[in-house]
Amino acid sequence: MTHPPAQSRAGLLLGIGAFICWGLLPLYLHLLDAVPAVQVLAYRAIFSLLLLVAIVALTGRGRAVLAAARGRTLALLSATALLIAINWLIYIWSVQNGHVLEASLGYFINPLLNVLLGVAVLRERITRVQAVAVAIAAVGVLILAADGGGALWISLVLAVTFGLYGLIRKIVAIDALGGLLIETALLFLPALAVIGWAQAHGQGAFGHDPRLDLLLVLAGAVTAAPLLMFAAAARRLRYATLGLLQYIGPTLQFLEAVLIFGEPLRPIQLASFVLIWSACALYAVAAWRVAPPRAA
Repeated sequence: MTHPPAQSRAGLLLGIGAFICWGLLPLYLHLLDAVPAVQVLAYRAIFSLLLLVAIVALTGRGRAVLAAARGRTLALLSATALLIAINWLIYIWSVQNGHVLEASLGYFINPLLNVLLGVAVLRERITRVQAVAVAIAAVGVLILAADGGGALWISLVLAVTFGLYGLIRKIVAIDALGGLLIETALLFLPALAVIGWAQAHGQGAFGHDPRLDLLLVLAGAVTAAPLLMFAAAARRLRYATLGLLQYIGPTLQFLEAVLIFGEPLRPIQLASFVLIWSACALYAVAAWRVAPPRAA
């Protein structure tokens, strides 16, 4: 049974909202240029945890989350916490150091990497058209690698960490809110240690500028809001629809890199992007055609 039109419209708005938030994230992180990337990561984990604890408490789901986060589930969430921490740190560093183009490329590559992981690990099947799309994207990456310019490692680390993160979260037995809560809880003590060390050595970012303090506090909402919107959208939309929407984020990041941050776009980079955009479009159209309506 398909979703009612009202649910689909709500899902579409939530999905677009989530990906626009992710697409505009470099603008927010750019305001935190004065704060070392590792401290931004630490504050992001701490204030995300505080917000998520409040949401779970208000919804009365605390016991259910704690009951789910045991044994194998907790071990898998420990792995996803490490992967998302690496992903966040590299992303923050790339924005602060003028590599938003490479970061956006990573998130263009990620959906196609997810296809490979699905085939290799989950034994999923893909069509010939989808396989061609993955091959075209691989050519785009190889062109950049052969050129040796830019910082391709940023794109690859972001794509691989987020791809593995998504793969593990797909098989772990906990929902999006509970999983994110446990992940940020696992990062809490390391984050607190980072902040404590920085404050003790006079390098702490918090407490000197009210504007900066507010931006760091908002890191919790900036992190949690799009994830929660995405989770709600995923329950209301077909996977193929989400697959199309996910290119909103890296497209916005690409435009910001070139038009706002003034990052240079070399011809070889443009050629690689064109190949990867073509691959993404080809894959998305193929997925749209073959995906059945999701059950309600």
